[in-house]
Amino acid sequence: MWACRLTQRTDFSYERYRWQPKDCEFPEFERSAFLRRMQDKTIAFIGDSLGRQQFQSLMCMATGGEVSPEVEDIGREYDLVKHRESIRPDGWVYRFPKTNTTILYYWSSTLADLVPINITDPTTDVAMHLDHPPAFMRKNLHRFDVLVMNTGHHWNRGKLRANRWVMYVNGKPIEDEGLADLANAKNFTVYSVTRWLDSQLSSHPRLKVFFRTISPWHFLNGDWNSGGSCDNTTPLTGGSEVVQDKSSDEVIEGAVRGTRVKLLDITALSELRDEGHISRYSVKETQGVNDCLHWCLPGIPDTWNELLAA
Repeated sequence: MWACRLTQRTDFSYERYRWQPKDCEFPEFERSAFLRRMQDKTIAFIGDSLGRQQFQSLMCMATGGEVSPEVEDIGREYDLVKHRESIRPDGWVYRFPKTNTTILYYWSSTLADLVPINITDPTTDVAMHLDHPPAFMRKNLHRFDVLVMNTGHHWNRGKLRANRWVMYVNGKPIEDEGLADLANAKNFTVYSVTRWLDSQLSSHPRLKVFFRTISPWHFLNGDWNSGGSCDNTTPLTGGSEVVQDKSSDEVIEGAVRGTRVKLLDITALSELRDEGHISRYSVKETQGVNDCLHWCLPGIPDTWNELLAA
C-alpha cells in the first residue's frame, strides 16, 4: 500500500538521496552483512503505522525487495494471527532461517496497555492504562535483542472516541484534570514506558532499546481531513542540513535522558523530505485523499533503518 512505484506517481527522485552525518563514516546497508550481524537475534518494532512502515522498510532492505521462499512467517509463535473478527493481525513476524534472524512488528499506537472493560461485550469501552506497557511487550521482552518503539500521531480525541479508549492510571479512570489533557497523557505514557524498560534492562543484558522520535507530517492548507495536501516532488527545497544540537522531539529526548534507553532521532532529517510522502497517489486511484503522514517505500524510513543499523 506504500509502494509508490505501483501508483500513478512518475517522479522517484526521492529514492536517490542518502543521509550523510557530519564527520562520520556512514556505511551503506548491506543485507547479507546485516543478517550475519543479527544472527540468532530478534528485532522488534512496537508502535503505530509509522512503526509499521519502519518494519516494512527493514524487511524490504533485508530481502532485497523480493519475495523469498526462504523467509518464514512465524506469526503463530507470537499469537499474531488474523482473528475472525479482525481486519488484520495485530502484527507480523518473519524469520530468516539461514541466520535465524527474526524481524517483527506489533501494533501499539500509544504504547499504553489496552484491556477491554467487559470482555463479554463486543461494544465495550477499552481501558487504556497509561502506566502499563503493552501486554505483548511485557510478555515477549525476554525474546527481543533489539526493540524499537514509537508513538505520537494517535494521541487525539478522534482516535480515542473511535476506538472507545478510556484513559486509566492506577487501575481506574483518570480523575486528574491535568493528566486528562492528551498532551500530558502522552508525555506521562512516554516517560512511564521508558522508565519501565530501563528498569528491565539489568535483567535482559543483551537487549538494546531505542525510542524513535516522531515522524513529521507535511500537510499544507489543511489537515488530513480538511483538504490538506503535499504536492512537492522536488527534494530538499527547504534545505539539506540539520544544524540543531538537540532533538525536535523534546518529549522523547527528555524521557530517555538519564536512562539506558537510546534515542533514535529521525525527526529533523525527515522534516527536510516533504517530497517523500504518499501524497495524492494511491494504488486504487482514490480521488481527493492526500497522505502527507506516511512515506513512500522505498524511501525515508530506509534512512531510519540505516541509522539503526549503523
